[in-house]
Amino acid sequence: MKRLVILGGGESGVGAAVLAKKKGFEVFLSDKGKLKDKYKDVLLNYGIKWEEEKHSLELIMNADEIIKSPGIPDSSDLIKALKLKGIGVISEIEFAGRYTKAKKICITGSNGKTTTTLLLYHLMKRAGLNVGLAGNVGQSFAMQVAENDFEYYVLELSSFQLDGMYEFKADIAILLNITPDHLDRYENKLENYADSKYRIVQNQTESEAFIFCIDDEVTMKTIKNKIIKAKRYPFSIREKVEQGAFINENNQIVINTNKQNQIIMTIQELALQGKHNIYNSMAAGVAGKLVEIRKETIRESLSDFHNIDHRLELVGNIHGVEFINDSKATNVNSTWYALESMENPVILILGGVDKGNDYSMLNDLVKEKVKAVICLGADNKKIIKAFGGMVETILEAKSAGEAVAQAYKLGKKGDTVLLSPACASFDLFENYEDRGTQFKEAVRAL
Repeated sequence: MKRLVILGGGESGVGAAVLAKKKGFEVFLSDKGKLKDKYKDVLLNYGIKWEEEKHSLELIMNADEIIKSPGIPDSSDLIKALKLKGIGVISEIEFAGRYTKAKKICITGSNGKTTTTLLLYHLMKRAGLNVGLAGNVGQSFAMQVAENDFEYYVLELSSFQLDGMYEFKADIAILLNITPDHLDRYENKLENYADSKYRIVQNQTESEAFIFCIDDEVTMKTIKNKIIKAKRYPFSIREKVEQGAFINENNQIVINTNKQNQIIMTIQELALQGKHNIYNSMAAGVAGKLVEIRKETIRESLSDFHNIDHRLELVGNIHGVEFINDSKATNVNSTWYALESMENPVILILGGVDKGNDYSMLNDLVKEKVKAVICLGADNKKIIKAFGGMVETILEAKSAGEAVAQAYKLGKKGDTVLLSPACASFDLFENYEDRGTQFKEAVRAL
């Protein structure tokens, strides 16, 4: 019996453990941290052996194969030792992909992944397709493969998940954009990170599809030296494309995968506004066409979709001051998109765990739109240095409540208070959801 060891006992690790157990492996799960009770219950229920708050080498180094959590870097001593011993290390997505014949639509990119994934899932559900939602969002892919029989999956994939994927093949691959993010995991080289994103097209043949943005500078610079066999469907808001999506001379979106059956709709009809969301809607619309969803269904779905929590979420308007929760903006590029879509003067709440951020890309927007910056982090020196000369007021806060109180004091009628941190949240909060929830609670308590 093959021994499979899973490192990390979160959503993806526990899902992988259940699938492995059902497929007849000898399974052991090890987590350096504490396991949540709900995951312990699942493991006990399936009779899966596990340990927490340690990695016992004697129980790990005898594995035939390892499935590791995307959160564990390849540079860790344990992973290096496993690879040195010749033990294969894969991701949960790679493992689960071996056991399903479903069509897989896979979405990656530095920004917009979750929105596009949920939008496409909404579209396919409305069309009546038997579809699962997994990857970085929803229930783990492996758990769904173990327990369901979906014909399609919409998978949001991070670069860390893609790094552990080798034989897996996407039927439709979507690459939204590539901007500097997580460079600390890629030797601080943008090209290494880009290579990681392009793993989404590996193993594709002429019968599969690749949807990508030709307005994205890094994508276009790096695509030149990639061998891509899949049929290409570009999208753009700047130029016309033959097959894919573009904006025509009447400011309408045209989605076109074959000549007969174009979808044409105005930008105003889109449920999601802002330039970045036009891209997300185009990518989802092209994928919807490729799985042969009726154009009326695609139009309706792109018009009535409700976005996720913590992504440009209007929390309330108090005495004329608007509060927006964009806690999911954990990198600089996401914050750039948020600022780009703001119409009013902004009081910007920034900060958290910095992943090697370069804030200079925000300079023009900060000068144009931001009247004050509130730093919400344990160490704010870098942000204060970056924007010191650009805005009149920079304050520091150690809690969401303090940040909201400071912003409210500074705000005048017609201002927008925007929580768009550009950083991870682990210094003061459990995760970005916790940060966003505390922000919302503080706004409602005003």
